[in-house]
Amino acid sequence: MPEIIIQPTNNSRISQVDFSNIVFGKEFADHMFIVDYEEGVWKDPRIVPYGNLSLSPALSCMHYGQAIFEGMKAYKNDANEVLLFRAEDNWKRLNVSAERMCMPTLPKEVFMKGLIEWLKLDKDWVPNAIGSSLYIRPFMIGTDDFLGVKPSSKYSFIIYGCPVNAYYSTPLKIRVERKYVRAAQGGVGFAKAAGNYAAAMYPASLAQKEGYHQLLWTDAFEHEYLEELGTSNFFMLVDNKLLTPALSDTILNGITRDSVIKLARHFGLEVEERRLTVAELRNAAAEGRLQEAFATGTAAAIARIETIGIDGVDYHLELKEDALANLLLKGLEKIKRGEDADFDTWVKRIS
Repeated sequence: MPEIIIQPTNNSRISQVDFSNIVFGKEFADHMFIVDYEEGVWKDPRIVPYGNLSLSPALSCMHYGQAIFEGMKAYKNDANEVLLFRAEDNWKRLNVSAERMCMPTLPKEVFMKGLIEWLKLDKDWVPNAIGSSLYIRPFMIGTDDFLGVKPSSKYSFIIYGCPVNAYYSTPLKIRVERKYVRAAQGGVGFAKAAGNYAAAMYPASLAQKEGYHQLLWTDAFEHEYLEELGTSNFFMLVDNKLLTPALSDTILNGITRDSVIKLARHFGLEVEERRLTVAELRNAAAEGRLQEAFATGTAAAIARIETIGIDGVDYHLELKEDALANLLLKGLEKIKRGEDADFDTWVKRIS
């Protein structure tokens, strides 16, 4: 990999940020990492001041959708060290998305070296408070300025970030979606492709008008099998057993999802990954066997669900302080700050 050229900003904006009142996704760190792909080679890696990109109106990604991204976080512990959580898993998943979207894969060295050097430069943007973090957005776009339905021959990979608090400030109200489709078998539902999120926005907006925060998507053919929420994976605790839909080509392989499964089993809980039906969820809720439900994701962390709408009927869940979701969230927070030796391999200390 060529040497990364670093151009530090002359005008840091960090003093303008109220870290005690952070709005998710509004304030961005001073720099961004960029590397370009052309003629089969990743080249010109650089860290430059965060700012607008100069783009052609014929940019291929804006017309034909070759755009993928990741979501990850950095944290600070009591020793003021910066820690990355499961960063190599984000790199692996980015390349899974790239292959499905007919984009070049990114070498591990390019991803990790660019990420670490950028984070070292912007480490002061990582908040210290529990529940806060630096949300990191790596993404890749096709950059040909050519109108024609074909894979781009040029790409840019960029990393930037923003300090954040919790994505959801209140427990979630969700509705099971039985009409619209987020992903179908053989499609790109398992990839973090930008188009997946665009396709979900209209149905989600309809649900929001009804008072729900998110949709719980079902399969494209029968609308009988549970899949995931618009921003996260889905879990439910039934009869003291933690259940989550099994991965498929219509469900994102969430890194927080995987972490929760491993942590729950570490706590001695029985976890099942399998096909879950709407009827199973409805019956458990109606019979009082649905003890709790929650969503997991990098942005969402672990978001508790208080209401589930199914075919016009709302089922309400009691939010207990000793809930499993709270136990798992506290456990993950300890891991992310390097305070749990059993999961030390999940974190990478930067400074």
